[in-house]
Amino acid sequence: MAQNSGRAATTPWQFDGAAWKAVLLRAWNEASADNIGLVAAGVAFYGFLAIVPVLGAIVLSYGLIATPETVIANVRALAAAMPRDAALLIGEQLLNVVQTSDGKKGLGLLLALALAIFGARNGAGAIITALNIAYEEKEKRSFIWLNLTTLAMTAAGVAAILVAVVAIGALAALEEVLPAAPGIVVAVGKITTYAVMTLAGATAAAALYRFGPSRHQARWTWLTPGSLLAATGWLLLTLGFGIYVANFGNYNATYGSLSAVVVLLTWLYLSSYILLLGAELNAECEHQTAQDSTTGAARPLGTRGAYTADHVVGDDDKAPRGEPTPAPTQRTPAVTPKSARARGRAIAPLVAGRVAASAAKRAGVPVGTAPLALLSAGIALVTRPERRTRGIMALAAGGLLLWRRSRQPPTIR
Repeated sequence: MAQNSGRAATTPWQFDGAAWKAVLLRAWNEASADNIGLVAAGVAFYGFLAIVPVLGAIVLSYGLIATPETVIANVRALAAAMPRDAALLIGEQLLNVVQTSDGKKGLGLLLALALAIFGARNGAGAIITALNIAYEEKEKRSFIWLNLTTLAMTAAGVAAILVAVVAIGALAALEEVLPAAPGIVVAVGKITTYAVMTLAGATAAAALYRFGPSRHQARWTWLTPGSLLAATGWLLLTLGFGIYVANFGNYNATYGSLSAVVVLLTWLYLSSYILLLGAELNAECEHQTAQDSTTGAARPLGTRGAYTADHVVGDDDKAPRGEPTPAPTQRTPAVTPKSARARGRAIAPLVAGRVAASAAKRAGVPVGTAPLALLSAGIALVTRPERRTRGIMALAAGGLLLWRRSRQPPTIR
């Protein structure tokens, strides 16, 4: 049987065709069962809110060794890989960040950089929650350790973007030095650039899969299939979605001034979906083998500290997903599936945004990015008892901004 194939594999590359077929089928089914479409929407929303803090961290860090003009040019060149409307929105926010951060030095610079990274940590926190769902895990880390992990992931992400920005600047300088290079050299250069981007994306995805979920870390070889899928899928998505938006998508007619925001959110959503699909693939690869896929010395089933490593497909089909096998020498904490209420929170920001935009459009009120984000965040937060006060404050602030916009006379262009 296909589900029994590959049980002795010590790496996913030892799977035969039947094992890969079973893994791919289960990964697709689990993606639907885990509602990764809704989860990816939540990740995209928090990623959208983290854009400005991340840009601030990049500008403050890169500004130590480059002029503001160089920072803007290189970051815009990096953003050019995104769909056009999304890149334009990033460029506008970048100009605002450069203007507000100009002149910060010494202690002020360090404080601003720390605040920027702290403000962007919610994006990393959303990714961690999503990866826990994909790997059938429950968060077991302490509050302090979890926040340190999110801050470390955010700082690593900023550092990775900085490296990419510097690389873009180096390529631009090389093109100026060799303006009349033969066509074959230019083609090889572009192919090499995309290959390096794919490799860098796969490395970043593998790092997220290894350090993000609350479980005993998987070996790098068991993270390779999903990371390659995420990297190549993201590259094809970015190219394809950019072509679609430029030639077929008519977002301006539908969303008006919000078209750039919608394009950026859609791109973030699809990118998050591909990242989570890679996590589902890795999880099912570990689920296919009976060998220990975690780091360290080999341990028996039930003692490995990871649901997918402690379970083998076929042996636990009658047990609910997320319920660990009792360990013979060590009790593994119970992992229960997310409640319907908790899963519903992922869609709250999107529903809030659509409702606010629709109501404002019918009332003839121009909706800005800030009111829409505040209203969406407020409705998402009021569903959590411990954050209800913040949610009410966000709703009040968003409503106040909308009211002020409604009092402004329309602008004739």
